[in-house]
Amino acid sequence: MSGTKLHIDPAVFEEGRKLPLVEEFYTIQGEGYHTGKAAYFIRIGGCDVGCHWCDTKFSWDPALHPVVPADDIVEHVLAYPASAVVVTGGEPLMVPMHYLSGRLKAEGVATFLETSGAHPLSGTWDWICLSPKKNAPPVPGIFPEAHELKVIITGADDIPWAEENAKKVNADCKLYLQPEWSRREKVLPLIIDYAKAHPRWMISLQSHKYMRIP
Repeated sequence: MSGTKLHIDPAVFEEGRKLPLVEEFYTIQGEGYHTGKAAYFIRIGGCDVGCHWCDTKFSWDPALHPVVPADDIVEHVLAYPASAVVVTGGEPLMVPMHYLSGRLKAEGVATFLETSGAHPLSGTWDWICLSPKKNAPPVPGIFPEAHELKVIITGADDIPWAEENAKKVNADCKLYLQPEWSRREKVLPLIIDYAKAHPRWMISLQSHKYMRIP
């Protein structure tokens, strides 16, 4: 699907009142700034970024997943002692996020977004993790809104891409380099050396995979 323009008609999802839901679960955040924090994850279907190493390719086609009322999803969240919700994908910004994020905020739940930034920002978020991809770069408007920049590293060529994006975020944005899981043993030494030489960068690991949790 890389390079393919996947169209999602907002009318089908009633401007975000219904969502293509891949899965939802309560777990521990395994990556980035909020690692170790309990959170309810909502995975939205649909992605036209098409990373070859993606570990959630099953989420790319929204037609494969049930269309669920956002109100039902909120009720599922409230059944757990979650103080935060992580909305991820797929690429969640392919669907309007105002309604879901607004409902969650109204219930006092913190809203965290995981996005490539390839589509315009929608919704109200307490934390935005921007994970830019070379084959579908972020739209310019999302850079100043990002609280966290998390760049996936598959090899040395990705370091300049990380620095290029770091120049565009705000001064308070947290900067992370994360090894692509299947190449972690090869690229971790590179990332460690780079973070030591450039200490504004931190290292993110997919700790949930080490813990063997969702």
